[in-house]
Amino acid sequence: MTETLVPHGRLATVFGGGGFLGRYVVRALAQRGWRVRVASRRPNLTGHLQPLGRVGQIQAVQANLRYPESVAAAVKGADAVINLVGILSEGGRQRFDAVHAFGARIVAQAANAAGVSALVHVSAIGADANSEASYARTKAAGEAAVREAFPGAIIVRPSIIFGPEDDFFNRFAAMARISPALPLIGGGETKFQPVYAGDVGEAIVRAIEQGPPGVTYEFGGPEVATFRHLLEYILRETGRRRILAPIPFTAANAIALGSETASTLSFGLMPAMFLITRDQVKMLHHDNVVSREAVAEGRTLEALGVTPTGYEAIVPTYLYRFRATGQFGRRSPPSSPEG
Repeated sequence: MTETLVPHGRLATVFGGGGFLGRYVVRALAQRGWRVRVASRRPNLTGHLQPLGRVGQIQAVQANLRYPESVAAAVKGADAVINLVGILSEGGRQRFDAVHAFGARIVAQAANAAGVSALVHVSAIGADANSEASYARTKAAGEAAVREAFPGAIIVRPSIIFGPEDDFFNRFAAMARISPALPLIGGGETKFQPVYAGDVGEAIVRAIEQGPPGVTYEFGGPEVATFRHLLEYILRETGRRRILAPIPFTAANAIALGSETASTLSFGLMPAMFLITRDQVKMLHHDNVVSREAVAEGRTLEALGVTPTGYEAIVPTYLYRFRATGQFGRRSPPSSPEG
């Protein structure tokens, strides 16, 4: 008898599956025997996901959160739905309200109407309905919309996520290649708890399979580090000596306004590494770490049986390319000068 190449396991629809975190979620699902339907605005750009599963196990479909009909078609017949869609800054039609709140509601309503068993919505640590930052407010609005439409939804709030394709370590390492200084906004005292994308992907799948419905998880890595410490680490790993320039929040806000204006006037052609928004400055007023309540109530990676991976175990495997002579470059220069 010829072995079938197309698996017949449970089906999960992953919105945003073609993005940074998406590939780790898709891989974790495929490894556990799920069939995966990747819902994307541009399914032609998701070909890199195919090698993560068996032939026919991972398929891409077109869906846009602004069009409810496409979302409903994408979740039809699914056992689980995972919404990873989110943006860090606004541009064009991609607005915080549209993506984080309206889009989240559309996915949750479609999942409920389709009789989906489990829904996971990825939000962020710092989601707060009363925040001054639009990012945090709309993340909170999205959580509320999901809870209203799908009360048993599982909400995941990660700290900054790292991995070979991340937008944090890569961004500042790239900046250090050409800039004589790196900015320490607010003095660099904001705390982060970097979490590995592979751990988040695995935990999301475990939450679907093992965790009770209706839980809000907070995911962070094993170490809490300040913004200053992380930039110092990036400089050590890339073998570069740069000024770490403390910038008060008021000055940072003015710089961010100028950055936004320059990006607009250049029609978005300004290098992304140099773009900072006033909203991001507002977010840096608050630490981005797992809460004590989440730890006490067992709403963390460890509660799902995932041992967090430290960033020092992963980040060097991709930051070496930012050294002057690549992997053969010097790793630890003298201490970085202060601004």
